[in-house]
Amino acid sequence: MPRLRIPVLATVGAAMALIAPATALASSSQYMIFEAPREMASGSDALRQSTLNEIQALGSKNIRVLLYWNSVVRSRNYKHRPKSLVERDPNSAGYDFSRYDAILKEASDRGINVMLTITGPVPRWATAERTGHTYKPSRSSFERFVEAVGKRYGAQVSTWSIWNEPNHPQFLTPQFVNGQPYSPLIYRSLYQAALQGLGASGNGTDRVLAGETAPRGTPNVVAPIPFVRSFFRGKSLKVSGWAHHPYTTKAGPFFKPSSHDDVTIGVLSRLTRALDRYSHHKRLGVYLTEFGIQSTPDPFVGVSLTKQAEYRSISERIAYRNPRVQAISQYLMRDDRPLKGSAIIRYSGFESGLRYSSGKEKLSYKGFRLPLVADRTTASKVVLWGLVRPAGGTTSVAIQYRDSKHKSWTALATLTTDPRGYFKATTSYGSTRVYRMVWTAPDGTTYTGPTTHAYRAP
Repeated sequence: MPRLRIPVLATVGAAMALIAPATALASSSQYMIFEAPREMASGSDALRQSTLNEIQALGSKNIRVLLYWNSVVRSRNYKHRPKSLVERDPNSAGYDFSRYDAILKEASDRGINVMLTITGPVPRWATAERTGHTYKPSRSSFERFVEAVGKRYGAQVSTWSIWNEPNHPQFLTPQFVNGQPYSPLIYRSLYQAALQGLGASGNGTDRVLAGETAPRGTPNVVAPIPFVRSFFRGKSLKVSGWAHHPYTTKAGPFFKPSSHDDVTIGVLSRLTRALDRYSHHKRLGVYLTEFGIQSTPDPFVGVSLTKQAEYRSISERIAYRNPRVQAISQYLMRDDRPLKGSAIIRYSGFESGLRYSSGKEKLSYKGFRLPLVADRTTASKVVLWGLVRPAGGTTSVAIQYRDSKHKSWTALATLTTDPRGYFKATTSYGSTRVYRMVWTAPDGTTYTGPTTHAYRAP
């Protein structure tokens, strides 16, 4: 992947060592995907539209939408498919796409690209034993369903992904048979069916992502590396990229799972090595289509608001430095609604939003707009990496610092970004020093990012 030439200009406070341009950045095309399912599925036109406006204002031109097979089929709980449902016809009376019609149209009106993930759960009649909504979905019915979806949305979608977390029993079963991974085999068949369905709908040349894998294995979840190995076993399939959800733990973005079959944000090389070894594709691109940092009020996996903002920015930089990563995601806009019950039930959803469930902004909201990372690369040097979001072109951003000697915020440098809003520069390390960004948008609005501490990667 070509490297960018980054223009970096600086004016430096007298108390600081000279800030200097750092080496060129790693990615020239990586983009952000935003996912806000709560708002998209709320049933409130006003909330959905305001959220799309907000996503656009935050500089994201791409959203991910999960289209659940089960949610658009009126006969989802029937044991037998009714004659009223013509599976290949998106206008069949047996379908109701109205909720997705609104999302796709309103995103298109705003110039926002939609990555559509076609996924289970599935109608009861489309399972092998006609019980539940995840057990061995019918390959032929899925092919016909994907054809219908392609006919309806092909003009509005150019990137498709197939199935959400097929290595997790919430979306596909069985995961194991006789102790061996079985879900990759079911998923390979479903993926092939999706390719045929998209081809029949006239979308055969579109980008199609496989995977959408959950990050870690358990006795009930097939870990991503064996899932990759089993999925690609056999003749080569058309795969435009591999989608993955590299969630980490409270330990932060540098956490390394003890099982080498797991893939969190800090060990993406495990995934790229597996893809190189098993996929039949040379340097297959990786799309981190679902990712976020859980925060308080979740008492179990949530970190502080300060850590959420810092961990999210560090994770974005980890992805940016990896030339195989084509996209990274922010999941969610608002935290999931708390449930009634004990704390473990109350916070059983996701608290990875930029806003609390109530809608109040978290610190990560500012950090998403102005992500800043201070990487202590040596005992005496800090590399500053950041992004102005959204930047409509080359712009200037002020870097400020504060430490034990400078109690108030003091100017460190004014940096010029590249045309996409990125910058990178170096400065000296101070043990008590913290940093922040201040940016004035073309409309005159001034934004201030959260405080960032220097860290040293393990």
